[in-house]
Amino acid sequence: MRVSARMQKETKRDKKRLAGQKKQWVIQPADDRAARLAKSLKVSPLLAQVLINRGVTDVQAGSVFLRPKLTELIPPEQMPGVKTAVERIKRAIKNREKITVYGDYDVDGITGVAILWQILTLLGADVDYYIPHRIEEGYGLNAEAIRSLARAGSKLVITVDCGITAFSSAELAGQLGMEVIITDHHQPGDELPKAVAIVHPALEKSYANQDSSGSMVAFKLAWAIANEYNAGRRLESPLREFMINATTLAAMGTIADVVDLRGENRVLTSYGLKALPECKLCGIQALVESAGLTGQGLDSYHIGFRLAPMLNAAGRMGHARLAVELLTSNSPIRSTQIAEYLKQQNSQRRQCERKIFKQACELIVQQGLNHPDRRSIVLASENWHTGVIGIVASRIVDKFHRPTIMINTASVPAQGSGRSITGFCLLSAISACSQYLVDFGGHKMAAGITIETEKIPQFAAEFEHYAKQNLTDNDVVAKLRIDAVATLGQFTKETVSELQMLGPFGQGNPRSIFATRGVRLASAPRTCGSRAEHLQLAITDNKTSVRCIGFRFGKLEKKLLEHEFFNVAYQPQLNNYGGNTNVEFVLADVGFE
Repeated sequence: MRVSARMQKETKRDKKRLAGQKKQWVIQPADDRAARLAKSLKVSPLLAQVLINRGVTDVQAGSVFLRPKLTELIPPEQMPGVKTAVERIKRAIKNREKITVYGDYDVDGITGVAILWQILTLLGADVDYYIPHRIEEGYGLNAEAIRSLARAGSKLVITVDCGITAFSSAELAGQLGMEVIITDHHQPGDELPKAVAIVHPALEKSYANQDSSGSMVAFKLAWAIANEYNAGRRLESPLREFMINATTLAAMGTIADVVDLRGENRVLTSYGLKALPECKLCGIQALVESAGLTGQGLDSYHIGFRLAPMLNAAGRMGHARLAVELLTSNSPIRSTQIAEYLKQQNSQRRQCERKIFKQACELIVQQGLNHPDRRSIVLASENWHTGVIGIVASRIVDKFHRPTIMINTASVPAQGSGRSITGFCLLSAISACSQYLVDFGGHKMAAGITIETEKIPQFAAEFEHYAKQNLTDNDVVAKLRIDAVATLGQFTKETVSELQMLGPFGQGNPRSIFATRGVRLASAPRTCGSRAEHLQLAITDNKTSVRCIGFRFGKLEKKLLEHEFFNVAYQPQLNNYGGNTNVEFVLADVGFE
C-alpha cells in the first residue's frame, strides 16, 4: 500500500504523537438532528454529524459551510474603525504624505503588510514598510523605530497585527509629528492607545467575526480603500486583480495564525486557496515552486506546514523584511532568489528546533516537570534561539499537554514565548504573574514575555500556582476528539470524498476523526519505514475490510497480534495509487480493552 508523502508529513509534524500514547477518547454523542440535516443537504449522515459537531445545525448554515462564497464576507465598512482610517489614508495619498506600514514579523503580519503596501502603491501613495527585528527589537511598536521613522519623514504610520497595547509608542509618534492608524486583532485592554483610527474587530461586540486574523483586518481595510477609489459597484481592474491576490495573502496569514476557521474566516481561506494556483504575485509563485509544489490541489496543510514556515523562517532566523520583499516583488528572478534563501533558512530553523526540543525534553525529566501533579512547564536557557522557542513550546505542549513557556536568557532582558492547551487562557495566566515581568502580550493560546533573568524562578512558581488553581487532573490529559463511532462499511468512496467538503481544515474545524469498536486483524500487521517505525495493517468487522497505515505505530505490531479485538480511531482518505481508488484509514490511535 502506497502512502502519500503529504499525509505522512502531516501526521509526523502536526500530531507529533508516539504510538500507543495513552489518550482520552472524547466521543461526540450521536445527534438525532443528523439524519434530517443529511437529507436536507443531500449528504451522508456522517458528514451531517460532523457539521453538528462544528456548531452547524441548520440547513442554511450547512449550505454556507459546505459551499462558501465570497458574497458571504462581511462588508469591509462594517469593520470597526475602518471608515475613519480610510478617510485619513485618502487625505495622506492626496497630500503626498509619506506613509509607513508597520507590521509584525510573523506570517499574519507579513501578509497583512504586503496587502496594504500593494493597495497604497497601486493608488500612487508615497509608502514604505517597516518590520521590527524579532530578536533585536521584539514584538510591536517600539520607541526607537518610531524615532527612526520620524527622522525618515513619515507622517502616517499604519500598524498591522500589532499596536493595540502600544500606548507609549503611539504617544511618542504624536509628539514627533506623526499620526498612527492601528490595525490589530490582539486582545485590547480597557484603555486604547492614542491614534487617529483603530481598526479592530473587538471594538464592537456586535461585529460578527471577533476571531479575525491580523491579515484579515488588513484585507478589510484594503478592500474599503479599493471601494473608496472605485467608480462603480463592481471593482475594476487592476483593483479587482489586486483584491483576488489579496485573498490568497490573507488566507495564508489566517491559516498561519491558527484562528478559528469557521464563519467568515472559512469563506476567505476557502476562496484564497482556490485562487492560489492562479495568483499573479511573483513571490507566491516562487514560494510555491521552491517548496516543491505545483500549485494545484493546495490546502490548509500546505499553507501551514510548507509555505508559512518558509515565510516565518525569515523572521525567526534573520529579518522578516525579506519575506515582505518577496510578497511585494515584481521580479521573478529576485523572487526566486529570496524563496530559495528562505528555504535554506527554514532548513536551519528545523535543525535548531530539533536540537532545542531534545534539550528541553531532557530538562523536563531532570527537573520533574513531567510529574502528574505538575500543571505547567517553564524552561530557560541562554543557548536557545529566540526565534525558535515558540515552535518548541508548541511541540512541548503536544508531548506533555501542559501550558509551556520557553525563555532565552541570552538577551537582556530575557525573552520568552508560550503556548497553551485548550481551555486555559495563557494571556490571563501571564497577566496574573505580571509583577515579575518587564512586558508581555498575546492571546489565549500564544503569548510572549520579557523578563529579568533573576526573576524567572519567582515567575515560574507563580505561573504554576495559577495553573494549579485553574487546571484539573483531567485538563492535562491528552485528548483525542472523535466525531462519531461508525462501522467500517459506512466509509464508501463517495462518503470519504464527500467528507473533503469540510475543508479547509484548521482551528475550530479540525480534520474529522472517527472510531470503530471491536475490529480485528484481517491480515498480519507489517512494519515499514527506514526504522520500522510505521505500521501497515488491514482490519475487519466481519462485514467490511479496510487497509490502514499507522505512522509511528510500529511498536504496536506485537501487541496487535496478542489481541483478538481492539478499537481504532482514524482519519479516512482515498488512496489513488496505480489508477485504482480505494478507501484507507490513517490511524490516530488504537485502544485495547
